[in-house]
Amino acid sequence: MSTTAELLKQASELFPDEVVTSAHVRHFDLPLGAGRFALITLDNGLDHTKPTTFGPASLANLNTAIDQVEKEAADGEIVGAGITGKPFIFAVGADLKGVEILKEHEHALAIGKGGHEVFKRLSKLAVPTFAYYNGAAMGGGVEVGLHCTYRTVSAAIPAFSLPEVFLGLVPGWGGCTLLPNLIGPEKAVSVIIENSLNQNKQLKGKQVFELGIADAIFEGADFLEQSLIWTASVLKGEIEIERPVIDRGEAWDQAVAKGRFIADSKVHGAAPAAYRALDIIAAAKNGDLQQGYDAEDKALADLIMGGELRAGIYAFNLVQKRGKRPAGAPDKNLARPVTKVGVVGAGLMASQLALLFLRRLEVPVVLTDIDQERVDKGVGYVHAEIDKLLGKGRINQDKANRLKALVSGVLDKAEGFADADFVIEAVFEEMGVKQKVFAEVEAVAPAHAILATNTSSLSVSEMASKLQHPERVVGFHFFNPVAVLPLLEIVRGEKTDDASLATAFGVAKKLKKTAVLTKDAPAFVVNRILTRFMGEIQNVIDEGTPVEVAEKAIEPLGLPMSPLVLLELVGPAIGLHVSETLNKAFPDRFTVSPNLKAVVEAGKRGFYVYDSGKPELDPEVAALLKQGDTVLTEEQVRTRVLDAVAQEIGIMLDEGVVAEAQDIDLCLITGAGWPFHLGGITPYLDREGVSERVNGKRFLAPGVASVPA
Repeated sequence: MSTTAELLKQASELFPDEVVTSAHVRHFDLPLGAGRFALITLDNGLDHTKPTTFGPASLANLNTAIDQVEKEAADGEIVGAGITGKPFIFAVGADLKGVEILKEHEHALAIGKGGHEVFKRLSKLAVPTFAYYNGAAMGGGVEVGLHCTYRTVSAAIPAFSLPEVFLGLVPGWGGCTLLPNLIGPEKAVSVIIENSLNQNKQLKGKQVFELGIADAIFEGADFLEQSLIWTASVLKGEIEIERPVIDRGEAWDQAVAKGRFIADSKVHGAAPAAYRALDIIAAAKNGDLQQGYDAEDKALADLIMGGELRAGIYAFNLVQKRGKRPAGAPDKNLARPVTKVGVVGAGLMASQLALLFLRRLEVPVVLTDIDQERVDKGVGYVHAEIDKLLGKGRINQDKANRLKALVSGVLDKAEGFADADFVIEAVFEEMGVKQKVFAEVEAVAPAHAILATNTSSLSVSEMASKLQHPERVVGFHFFNPVAVLPLLEIVRGEKTDDASLATAFGVAKKLKKTAVLTKDAPAFVVNRILTRFMGEIQNVIDEGTPVEVAEKAIEPLGLPMSPLVLLELVGPAIGLHVSETLNKAFPDRFTVSPNLKAVVEAGKRGFYVYDSGKPELDPEVAALLKQGDTVLTEEQVRTRVLDAVAQEIGIMLDEGVVAEAQDIDLCLITGAGWPFHLGGITPYLDREGVSERVNGKRFLAPGVASVPA
């Protein structure tokens, strides 16, 4: 049997590029004459922008520190031991770069066992142990503290979570076993399952304390000092920590059942991690910790060697790295400053854009429209949203007043845009209307001003074709709701110059959007793929497959909503318009559904009614549907839809719509809510063998978003 040290040495040889975390031990006398104390500080020697992680060598360093503290505790030299992090960071868990390169199940098992063996020692010392969560704590960073006797948390912590299920793992260093035994299964399910599957929701310090994960909370400014005074009081018996009695009866089973319901509603059984975590939480009911740790080790190893985790890490890296350094973006030094923004239109989309520019850029924003009533309504919307932020305490009165003063509305474009650096239009999706608007704006805006269009499917080059300066026109396509979806498709027209494009990317960064450069091709990226996807669903319904069969066929993908619910969100009229645009461009692949047309002409907002609380086919829509007699099975529907999507992505990459398959995945994850655990669409199509069947090759090289061969 290998010792912990041997296990970690073998693992660190597999991972030579680890950013190693040190575990420094220092000693001091506690306040109130409570005695000598040992404090371990986790620090990778870099500033807070490079958070501390646990790779094999880092775990080995912590193990060595615990060797020292264990001996001191046994010899009676210390009364307690604590663990904390460098400024602003406690620790953010396992080093995922190391996980990516593992090829063997036994090596993956060693990672799980190594973490457990080291962390477990903190609970077995001869003196009480304390975790001081001074900054961001995630995954293994949270778990190391769970092995301690007591925990304090800083009120200033911005992010605290067990995000493993989000990535395709389980909290495998004690999280699934210890957390339900500490705070009860219902709260544990909320932290481990619900928050993870809710776009990796983070907890703040106050919530960590209220959940009972931490025993005390202190302000950030003197957090460690206050924690040590509290520690002294605990050790002297002046403060007693009372923990809730955990209900190990039916309440435990109900909490796990609730977790399964949440997992089903989010991933529809398409991703194993949440279910593996729930199995371990269910088994933790008996309080047998070692049994739980063993189950965590096995689940961790199985998941590390599965496609879901690799896809999850790939998706994480896309959003965190590629999303911050857009492929093909020109030199940022070419970007011009934007000190005033104009918005053409004052409808809902235009008003949402005005609010976003106002909040992120904090520069004057002026809206125009065809009559005063619409202008007033647009400005009124922005004011009302600012009041909501004020009401929620997100901004103070001073800032609310300042923002309101920056937004205005006028009818005369010359008056509104004469000194604007960036003008975006959000008017009716019709080429003639857009060209007319741009001609009017060009006549009054400064020569350097960017003219941006929020079109979802029309040609940016054609829109710019009648202008004197088409080089300053750029596509700037947001996704609805604007405040929520991070994606911004930035479209380069045939004549768009580098300075205009660089300015657009600079603005996107200030708006905190994930910008992806796309070629000026019909419907760009997301709408083109979704329209092909939806078009195939519509086709099988038109041909005779029942609506519920067509919808259910897509469930194994674990999408956030079914295709027809998505259509309802987008709006059937917009869906129809985009399908007509694409049908004109590519009539051999894109169809216009007569049934969808009938639904739009009847003024229906979707296919469903929600009288019972869940979607049911609207009887009025059912009466409109004219179907053929070809009925497909769920599997046949799924095959047809995925084949169509794989074909379309292959064609888009051949056309150079985006630089690489990675950009397609980044667009679908950030613009269409495509599941993280699938890694976007291309890894899924590769894993299922669809890419090779349709295009004769994979989209991604083996080992990218998959286990290396």
